[in-house]
Amino acid sequence: MRSMLFVPGDSARKMEKSLASGADAIILDLEDSVSPDNKQNARETTRAFLEQHPSNGRSHIPQLFVRVNPFDTGETQKDVDAVLPACPDGIVQPKTRSAADVERLSGLLAQGEKRCALDDLSTKIVVIATETAAALFHMGSYAECGPRLTGLSWGAEDLSADLGASTNKTPNGRYADPYRLARTLSLLAARAADVQPIDTVFTNFRNEEGFAAECEAAARDGFTGKLAIHPAQVPAINRIFTPSQADIERASRIVEAFDADPDLGVIGLDGEMIDRPHLVRARKLLDRAALYRLN
Repeated sequence: MRSMLFVPGDSARKMEKSLASGADAIILDLEDSVSPDNKQNARETTRAFLEQHPSNGRSHIPQLFVRVNPFDTGETQKDVDAVLPACPDGIVQPKTRSAADVERLSGLLAQGEKRCALDDLSTKIVVIATETAAALFHMGSYAECGPRLTGLSWGAEDLSADLGASTNKTPNGRYADPYRLARTLSLLAARAADVQPIDTVFTNFRNEEGFAAECEAAARDGFTGKLAIHPAQVPAINRIFTPSQADIERASRIVEAFDADPDLGVIGLDGEMIDRPHLVRARKLLDRAALYRLN
């Protein structure tokens, strides 16, 4: 998933419109974009939308995820019970503190899948892992979450509130040090858990230049997708996180050179020494290209 677009779970109009956004996944939000008094209405609206677009009746894109409320609100069980019978592709878990929270949610999903006669492990989990200070001390735990966990993202807005910061960015628009640390730990934690690293939202959706620069930096560092808060952000995300044709061709040449002589440890290509880490990187890029039908 290159792009995951948040849509308020209490707006049937916005959810329907989001299907034409080009996003790889839509996140139907029951958390931050829904007021406390409107939670039940959001659950009903979200479930109705899922039922109108069943997973066995649509293509795999866009996938439909639901962001539930965190455990400390007392709303998580209600959210899961409401939407799971309508078979979302996955659940986005906010304010996740450690693998223990993921395992707890996985248990709820397992019970729900059994009640609803769904396939075991059919509902995936994407976590937002850095929204509290305490969560940063448990980032390595996600490697033990099991097969439901499919992606890991990070959050700067809630983290800044938890830290009591006045802002999470410096005057030049870059993330301040605590949030750069959270970003780095998220990338490392996702790779250690062998799940997709997904970059966080960019809140100033009118700043197209700044948004593109942040996407490019994330893709350069190893993130393979990004959260979006506005449909206008989706095209840039898809473009930047899709391997370019030039990158695909170079990766193919690297793989072909090593395949021609598997005993080689090092090859020369275009005047550059290429060794096994380059081969691993090339294969990962080609896997991503195949996912988006580009090679």
